[in-house]
Amino acid sequence: MRHQVRGRKLSRTSSHRRATMSALSVSLIKKHRIVTTLAKAKELRRYVEPVITRALKDDTMHNRRQIFSFLKDKVAVTELYDTVVPAIGERDGGYTRVVKIGTRSGDGADTALIELVDFNDSKPAEKTGKKKRTRRAGRKK
Repeated sequence: MRHQVRGRKLSRTSSHRRATMSALSVSLIKKHRIVTTLAKAKELRRYVEPVITRALKDDTMHNRRQIFSFLKDKVAVTELYDTVVPAIGERDGGYTRVVKIGTRSGDGADTALIELVDFNDSKPAEKTGKKKRTRRAGRKK
């Protein structure tokens, strides 16, 4: 039994799992929203949120190197410091949101959208004016 064993193995070795999480983190930081499986999205939260928290503390060379050691992408590190950190501001955590989408048509895997919370482009639709009335019977001739 796996009592109190944290994390998902995702059918990968530890090095493959680390590389997968690094690649997903880079994509999330660059694009601000990605679509992946639900298990990977939930696991990605555990990896990317401490990286963002470290970036929020100080913009020192040591912190940048620590973040680069995980992401392994210079462009993603500069993107993190230039756009993500100013947008997050004083948020104390919960930088990501996971939204279930449905199942993938090929293998039936549960898919999810994971996004950075402060980069939500879509806003709720506003109600405008009066609702159009329709008649069930249709028009009389």
